[in-house]
Amino acid sequence: QVQLVESGGGLVQPGGSLRLSCAASGFSFSSYTMNWYRQAPGKERELVARITGTGYRNYADSVKGRSTIFRDNVKNTVYLQMNSLKPEDTAVYFCNVPGVRIGATSYDYWGQGTQVTVSS
Repeated sequence: QVQLVESGGGLVQPGGSLRLSCAASGFSFSSYTMNWYRQAPGKERELVARITGTGYRNYADSVKGRSTIFRDNVKNTVYLQMNSLKPEDTAVYFCNVPGVRIGATSYDYWGQGTQVTVSS
């Protein structure tokens, strides 16, 4: 079955860096767009970054210039490198793959999330 397992979150000081990883299995990873979302307490989940199967990327304005999404289609893993972290980046970060075809139906899948806390 489809699984997405995030790792790499933690506590970091403002200005620091983290690299989040999402290991994927159960589908043809290289064929699918992969997304990173985040959800802060009391706020809606928001899209942070997206990378297509061919490597096209886009970012939320809030992280543009500070974050890089990239993928390794051999390791079936998508990464989010976050630099110059700010307290407002504090959130649970989720990996997502939309539209995985299972038979005649498409499904969206989510990882369990990894907590990122930016605080001094």
